Amino acid sequence: MRITLSAAPLLAVAAAGLPLSAFAVDYMSPQQAQQALFPQADRFTVRDVALDAAQLQALASKAGLPARSAQWKVIEASQGGKLLGWVVVDNVVGKFELITYAVALTPEAAVKQVEVLSYRESHGSEVRLPAWRQQFVGKTAATGIRPGQDIANISGATLSCSHMTDGVRRIAAMVEMARSQRLLGS
Repeated sequence: MRITLSAAPLLAVAAAGLPLSAFAVDYMSPQQAQQALFPQADRFTVRDVALDAAQLQALASKAGLPARSAQWKVIEASQGGKLLGWVVVDNVVGKFELITYAVALTPEAAVKQVEVLSYRESHGSEVRLPAWRQQFVGKTAATGIRPGQDIANISGATLSCSHMTDGVRRIAAMVEMARSQRLLGS
């Protein structure tokens, strides 16, 4: 007895194993972001911040999150030799894909602004909404940057909101620590 299968069920079975495609959108480059975050700056200087084991442990304690990296590139923005603040570009996983974002911080290590540079998920891009990103302004590692508490989540973008909020908190804690330990100018 010969059994034949039509092509449609085979295609459905094969397609079920394929991942859904993401909708990747690049909104701006890191260079465009630093200009947008500090438009009055006449100079941007990359500062390499290298944390030792004790500093990594202190960062994890301060942020309440694991310190993901010992090496950070911090872009110092200045105008006429006066420090305006810093920009840090980072990536976090939304649900499945990376979100690239930039955080601008004041000389006091308070969040000045958050920008989404690239969003690669099919859902959850509401993290680009200005009202959601505005929640970070003025926050510091000490004043609280917690998802669902200090920063409201968006229904349908919960993981993107939570992961970005954690990332901003980690960056704010790292810059505050690097600033206080004179690894960055103040």
